[in-house]
Amino acid sequence: MFSSITVGGRSGAQALVVGQFKGQKLDKGTLKLDPDGSVLAASRRTEATGEAGSVVEVFPGEGFERVLILGLGGKDSFDVGSLRRGGGVLGRALASAKITSVEIALDGALGSIKRAVDEERAGQALGEGLGLIGWVCDEFRGSGTNGKKRGKLSVRASDRDFSAGLKRGLALAEGANLARTLSQTPPNIATTMYMAKACQKLARQFDTLSCTVIKGERLVKERLEGLINVGKASESPPCLIRLEYTPRSVAKGAKPAVFVGKTITYDSGGLSIKVGGGMRGMKRDKDGGCAVIGAMHSIASVVKPRRKVVALLMCAENAISDEAYRPDDVLTFRNGVTVEVTNTDAEGRLVLADGLCWACDKEKPGFIVDIATLTGGVVVALGSTYAGMWCDDDGLRAQVQGASDRSGERVRRLPHHQEYRDLMKSPVADIVNSAPVRAAHPIQGAAFLSHFVKEGIPWAHIDIAGTHAVDKDSGEYIAGPTGFGARLLAELVAG
Repeated sequence: MFSSITVGGRSGAQALVVGQFKGQKLDKGTLKLDPDGSVLAASRRTEATGEAGSVVEVFPGEGFERVLILGLGGKDSFDVGSLRRGGGVLGRALASAKITSVEIALDGALGSIKRAVDEERAGQALGEGLGLIGWVCDEFRGSGTNGKKRGKLSVRASDRDFSAGLKRGLALAEGANLARTLSQTPPNIATTMYMAKACQKLARQFDTLSCTVIKGERLVKERLEGLINVGKASESPPCLIRLEYTPRSVAKGAKPAVFVGKTITYDSGGLSIKVGGGMRGMKRDKDGGCAVIGAMHSIASVVKPRRKVVALLMCAENAISDEAYRPDDVLTFRNGVTVEVTNTDAEGRLVLADGLCWACDKEKPGFIVDIATLTGGVVVALGSTYAGMWCDDDGLRAQVQGASDRSGERVRRLPHHQEYRDLMKSPVADIVNSAPVRAAHPIQGAAFLSHFVKEGIPWAHIDIAGTHAVDKDSGEYIAGPTGFGARLLAELVAG
């Protein structure tokens, strides 16, 4: 939608954005920006409802080429997070009008609220919305498509805190957009080694990042049985990609945060092959890993926490050949737990098990969060509104929920009790990778993974199968990947 979005600019802006609350008149501060009364007149038009996300365009006789009145919703129920969706709506309007520079003047409207409004958070939410709607992925279009020329957008704000928030929001959106581009990249290009090279490129971009790729005999030496078996049918070798953020100074007592991302570059289902149209879209089975990469971009570029952050990307292609692992195989993981394979299409939890074992054994973590497109069951349970979250540690759960509130990437806690762990018992090995019943389907994944986390280490599992993509334009997203989790994880180590 835009080739770039920046904050600043010295010359006069083409357009002005002001705010209007539902059922409310324009505030005094906004009226001062309306010398000829055209904005006031427009605010009284029928379509100027002030509904959240509505936009009314005005063509004043002097000053700006056009003024956009952004609806802010009900004043009593206003939440700065609603500006994220408003930024998406606003971005569409600006792109349609081919606006290249805009001034945001919402401080008058926000200042009219009796309770205090955090201007920086408001600016961040709007910046995220603008940045997310501005995402473009045209790399795979060829000579059969008439290319659109995309303009640059310069944004500025009259309030200093709001402006700082805009910059932060755009930077966080940039990390999410990196995740979306990787998600969109087709599987014949985004192989396991392509993902490794993308991480190495990111590490070269920031001096606080380093990257190590573990593959081949090193996987055998480290007993990473999930990666070895899930990936052995593919010509693209499986690997563990380790990205590390090291701050220039570490806060006293701060232990590393560890993110584990499911990065299945394509999922055919293996020998338990997906049928019908079940394979379409399986390039997005790497979206947990993509979210972690996007988060690491934001962590290195803008969040810059005073603690080490380690990303473990469990990267493989679940393919089919005479080398493929089979239902009935028994795998022994590095922590000694044995797993009977009952379904090769439940491969994500096998590679995540490796990552969780590695994190516990090698990283001395303060906490671990794994993120994955793990189950269709979570889509049935929560739709596309919430990601599923399993976390029994009160402190970590509160931190994840706080990050969710700040990022707008919503999570909903689902139960996790011994009865669900019992579902995973195997008559042959310790556990099965997929229980023979559909009961508690999304919880089965979390119950399986819990066997690979050492007692006493705070751990959260986030299933993004329902939230990692949208099938139509909505709010701050266009149809396609959302980068869900990139901003959530970045906020988790920021706060």
